[in-house]
Amino acid sequence: MPPPLDIVKVAIEWPGAFPKLMEIDQKKPLSSIIKEVCDGWSLPNHENYALQHADSSMFYITEKAQNAQQLHERIQSSSMDSKLEALKDLAKYSCDVTFAQEFINLDGISFLTQMVESGTERYQKLQKIMKPCFGEMLSFTLTAFVELMDHGIVSWDMFSVAFIKKIASYVNKASMGISVLQRSLAILESMVLNSQDLYQKVAQEITIGQLIPHLQGTDQEIQTYTIAVINALFLKAPDDKRQEMASILTQKQLRSIILTHVIRAQRAINNEMAHQLYVLQVLTFNLLEDRMMTKMDPQDQAQRDIIFELRRIAFDVESEPNNIGGNIEKRKSMYTRDYKKLGFINHVNPAMDFTQTPPGMLALDNMLYFAKHHQDAYIRIVLENSSREDKHECPFGRSSIELTKMLCEILKVGELPSETCNDFHPMFFTHDRSFEEFFCICIQLLNKTWKEMRATSEDFNKVMQVVKEQIMRALTTKPSSLDQFKSKLQNLSYTEILKIRQSERMNQEDFQSRPILELKEKIQPEILELIKQQRLNRLVEGTCFRKLNSRRRQDKFWYCRLSPNHKVLHYGDLEESPQGEVPHDSLQDKLPVADIKAVVTGKDCPHMKEKGALKQNKEVLELAFSILYDSNGQLNFIAPDKHEYCIWTDGLNALLGKDMMSELTRNDLDTLLSMEIKLRLLDLENIQIPDAPPPIPKEPSNYDFVYDCN
Repeated sequence: MPPPLDIVKVAIEWPGAFPKLMEIDQKKPLSSIIKEVCDGWSLPNHENYALQHADSSMFYITEKAQNAQQLHERIQSSSMDSKLEALKDLAKYSCDVTFAQEFINLDGISFLTQMVESGTERYQKLQKIMKPCFGEMLSFTLTAFVELMDHGIVSWDMFSVAFIKKIASYVNKASMGISVLQRSLAILESMVLNSQDLYQKVAQEITIGQLIPHLQGTDQEIQTYTIAVINALFLKAPDDKRQEMASILTQKQLRSIILTHVIRAQRAINNEMAHQLYVLQVLTFNLLEDRMMTKMDPQDQAQRDIIFELRRIAFDVESEPNNIGGNIEKRKSMYTRDYKKLGFINHVNPAMDFTQTPPGMLALDNMLYFAKHHQDAYIRIVLENSSREDKHECPFGRSSIELTKMLCEILKVGELPSETCNDFHPMFFTHDRSFEEFFCICIQLLNKTWKEMRATSEDFNKVMQVVKEQIMRALTTKPSSLDQFKSKLQNLSYTEILKIRQSERMNQEDFQSRPILELKEKIQPEILELIKQQRLNRLVEGTCFRKLNSRRRQDKFWYCRLSPNHKVLHYGDLEESPQGEVPHDSLQDKLPVADIKAVVTGKDCPHMKEKGALKQNKEVLELAFSILYDSNGQLNFIAPDKHEYCIWTDGLNALLGKDMMSELTRNDLDTLLSMEIKLRLLDLENIQIPDAPPPIPKEPSNYDFVYDCN
């Protein structure tokens, strides 16, 4: 008779004794289990002992660990070698939340900060005679500090100015080691993100100019943390400092350094760097929000002068002062005529066109930039349209306003950065006025598409839909420069868009006849079973998930995979992102599939209901899902991307015998059904099908022809 599910056999070892295979009742309190283990080896004071994983993670399974007390004593040793080993162990064990709680209860955080503030001075002589040892000690100290703080047990507001100054000094020193610099940057980022008071103190110690040299190095991790600190400083800057930060962010020096040393460096950009570049892109574009949400004041003469300037450049006339005598009615008539040619909706008072937000004054800013910096193209567009019939003219003013609004929607101007998105566009780092240049390219595209469509004023919305499709399709190719973006748009003419739409429509319409629908119905269960097996196979391979919290983004990972027999989920924390699959035996925790009660997604997830910044982020909500088991048990996930989210929610639902409802399943089903039906409908008349499969060709002598897309 098999043992109860709550009874598990575990191998336990103790230094100097033979290992034991013990049966453990998981229903018993952990303290009782530890007492039984200690009694087996006649060890007194069982409350001072802990169970510890024997794998590489070395995580503890207890609320009270004697090891925390021992390490606390060891790091105070007068022997440098002993102290170094103790700090090395502390850095390793601190990522375990149970150990962290015990060490923090011993006032461990305060001791580490004291070591950083004053202890390092005690070892100034060591820097000369034992520099590598000193660097290692400092690195392990800061690593342990970062790991302990990452558990969210201690508030960031407790740290002194002396500690902040010391951490900032490590960032400002050119000779500081890579690991110390990396940890110091991570600490500064967390301070800024988690405390407005600490932001003020950090901002006094660190400037963007002091961070720029770190971007010019070759270590991508240092570059990533540096951009993360820049992003944090800008994100938390108060309103009175934001404009100052904005001018720094948009200056050519910073942009050029990022473009040269990061984006165009001869190496692949990892996910974390891509995320930080995306955040920087979002924060830069969010500088446009004030203008986007500012209505034009029709009585403001300075603002009205911008409209006069647009008229002057287009028609090569000088603006007349308002107090000029003569035929006022004639002058008004002339202005009205010119404003109509410029494509404004309100010909009499075009200032009224800019009272809607968004895009507000941002649209007028774009128009003036286009008129001044691309004057020939501006004049050509205005004069071309003013010479057409009224119904065929492409109204420049109205088009500019609607296009600016569309571009703001595409780039999500005004929205906070997502915690998970990596979608940055290299071309926006190639110009100091990238948004304005983006507009200039797109307004010329709009005029070109209008002509290709032979549109009339009634077709305005249709033209805008086509233009949006052209822009979105070009952006998905991630052009490396604005010129390359322009070239992509040249290949996406209205005729090409029609061909793409027609092709997509044909693929849908070809299979709507009754016999085809009946064949679809017959084949569909086979295809769904195929998709199900693919999902389960992917779960068996497993996925590395990033640990996210509302405090800071950090390289913390955990891995989850399904056992080959589809009966158990294995999961556990990792020290770094794995290369390939992680073996089952290296994952510490297990969850039987039979214990799973439900799978919930989005805002229904328990970790999305908790108080924190993540719940406010739409994109994170779309990637969140949780496994509910037992009465209150839960396993919470935030998928790395939408594809992995669909794979896992489909796979888990398949394990529970439920339908796979994701968008990915619908797309896969449509694709596979279409392919299968096309294969079955192939005309095979006069085609001889061989009885045996064709022989597999020999392997090539080399693989030099293989192209690595990354």
